[in-house]
Amino acid sequence: MKILFISLGCDKNLVDTEVMLGLLASRGYEMTDDETQADAAVINTCCFIHDAKEESIQNILEMAELKKNGQLGALIVAGCLAQRYRQEILDEIPEVDEVLGTTAYDRILDAVDAALEGKHEVILSGIDDLPLPDVKRLVTTGGHYAYLKIAEGCDKHCTYCIIPKIRGNYRSVPMERLVREAEELSEQGVKELILVAQETTIYGKDLYGEKSLHTLVRKLCRISGIRWIRILYCYPEEITDELIQVMKEEEKVCHYLDLPIQHASDGILKRMGRKTSHQELVDLIAKLRREIPDICIRTTLITGFPGETQEQHEELMEFVDETEFDRLGVFTYSPEEGTPAAEMPDQIDEEVKEERQAELMELQQEIAFENAESMVGREVLVMIEGKVADENAYVGRTYRDAPNVDGLIFINTEEELLSGDFARVKVTGALDYDLIGELL
Repeated sequence: MKILFISLGCDKNLVDTEVMLGLLASRGYEMTDDETQADAAVINTCCFIHDAKEESIQNILEMAELKKNGQLGALIVAGCLAQRYRQEILDEIPEVDEVLGTTAYDRILDAVDAALEGKHEVILSGIDDLPLPDVKRLVTTGGHYAYLKIAEGCDKHCTYCIIPKIRGNYRSVPMERLVREAEELSEQGVKELILVAQETTIYGKDLYGEKSLHTLVRKLCRISGIRWIRILYCYPEEITDELIQVMKEEEKVCHYLDLPIQHASDGILKRMGRKTSHQELVDLIAKLRREIPDICIRTTLITGFPGETQEQHEELMEFVDETEFDRLGVFTYSPEEGTPAAEMPDQIDEEVKEERQAELMELQQEIAFENAESMVGREVLVMIEGKVADENAYVGRTYRDAPNVDGLIFINTEEELLSGDFARVKVTGALDYDLIGELL
């Protein structure tokens, strides 16, 4: 039996996909990328914003067409869209056999069995369950880096976000379980661990009575095969002195923080349900740069939030200009049904949202290009990602670059390198967001 697996959305979703792939492989199922060879298809969906929802629906409809034409034996829909619109999916797309909720991915084998028997049902677990199946994940990221999901769900309840309703409250994965999983990943050749959750910074508070991310990171640093540890999705108000200290002391921890702030105007931050103020953000970023001078800070912003005035947009522009983030992404606000923000007055026109997004990205582009130019002449450690086709050159990432969201460095060399190798490189040039270097 061959299964086509489509994973959409965030890296947390990807970890769930890799667990499901591991479970399927343990039963003897083969994976295929060829839809004409598949006996069944599984789509792990996302519905965080409108575009993600549309992409998920489009993929379901494409697979449904194959099933309707007799080219596919079974179709299973999992993940966030499945959790949120489970009955609608079954009612409106009859080709879908099984719908698997966000906390039921450990029951993928039951879903495939039922689908192949012609059943049509929803498989759910409690929204606050924490599935921890005893199976080796099938890593899909190339083998030299992997995501480690340290918690599930979220307690923040930002007014624009649907995640708590479809992923449940915050539940930390027990530390010993994470260390064991990281050791298994290391044995499989993984050299970079990327810590992810809806929010990583309050890890352990529910299990151990206090924020314990710093303790977890120290334990992960003891794993011999791991060379880099990268921390994503750190809420600014939850950054502790202990975490900063670990980043300073442990050589394996990349001096890189993903710090999603969403906005910098106190009025908008309050409407968003965020817990920081403009001044607190200024103070935290200054502290991080003072304590860790070579830190790379990534952030994400939302533009066009309900009620955002031109003055508040300009305040955000000024903040970005003064702060000079190393990495920055901007999303236009997407109203999600069931969230408080979707019901707020003064919704912003799409055209205005996109104009403000473009202004922010144009400003950030100037900052990013200057940052890239400032790297010329520096020596950096690079993880090799692969070879450039038909050229004596390789592509890699520095500690300043998370996979798939940040820049790359291109290295000209006659030497043979392998994906996952680490190399010392001198930066010789800059190409917009990317760098050029030579092997030392």
